[in-house]
Amino acid sequence: MVELNILDTEQKNERTKNIDILSTLEVLKLMNDEDKKVAYAVENELENIQKAVDITYEKMAAGGRLIYSGCGTSGRLGILDAVECPPTFGTDPELVQALIAGGMMAFVKAVEGAEDNQELGAEDLKAIGFSEKDILVGIAASGRTPYVVGAVSYAKSIGAKTISLTCCTNSTLNSLTDVSITLQTGPEVITGSTRLKSGTAQKMVLNMLSTSVMIKLGKVYGNLMVDLKATNEKLVERAVMIVRTITEADDFTVRQTLEACDFSAKTAIVMLKCNLTAAKAEEAINKARGHISNIISL
Repeated sequence: MVELNILDTEQKNERTKNIDILSTLEVLKLMNDEDKKVAYAVENELENIQKAVDITYEKMAAGGRLIYSGCGTSGRLGILDAVECPPTFGTDPELVQALIAGGMMAFVKAVEGAEDNQELGAEDLKAIGFSEKDILVGIAASGRTPYVVGAVSYAKSIGAKTISLTCCTNSTLNSLTDVSITLQTGPEVITGSTRLKSGTAQKMVLNMLSTSVMIKLGKVYGNLMVDLKATNEKLVERAVMIVRTITEADDFTVRQTLEACDFSAKTAIVMLKCNLTAAKAEEAINKARGHISNIISL
């Protein structure tokens, strides 16, 4: 039996105990006041987030993958972060992946009992060929979800590095992982509803983790997403804007250059700044391990 009363995320918030009889504006103000605490909870964990970024970068720079494991809201947040990496940073969809208890169907509809299956957490990792080269982030607000504990335990058993992202102190997950990020956001507005402050805090950390790693991998130049994939009209125009901003070339030249390199903003930038063909620009980028700051300067 799960002892909910001992979990930080299940404590009653005295400030919201009468929320059911408040006016709409009073409810909103109360929720907004509680949400203001989230950024401070994240700030308190910056040193651990830094450790997580650094070991994730080390693994990914050596050819490993970043894998998220979670259930319910935590699992869905992992999916949201993973699916944004290819269009934003031009990564292969396999590089950052998210596993959720119950499979992808659980993203839109709860799969009862899946999160209680510890063996399933390990089996889902095995199914994607998870190895010691990869890194696992176990996401669970309570820090005790069996599915995630099973995934982390398996990852550790094969020598992989692990990170936990929880909102409860002294949790099972915290005791298992190489790096523990514990977001002390306090009792939820609605008791136990971790899609609120806990979920917001987890989303902020996932944003920080993946974005910081991608910056270190050379996916960003200045503060521009030079590896974006121009897969729709908006992203095509963003690619044009990025190349034009960095090279100061005219619109026609930028579009012509992008067309010559399959709309790779990074390649187009090096072509224009260094007067190279697409092939030579890509060769230079590969030699620089993707960091065009080693080829050109702002």
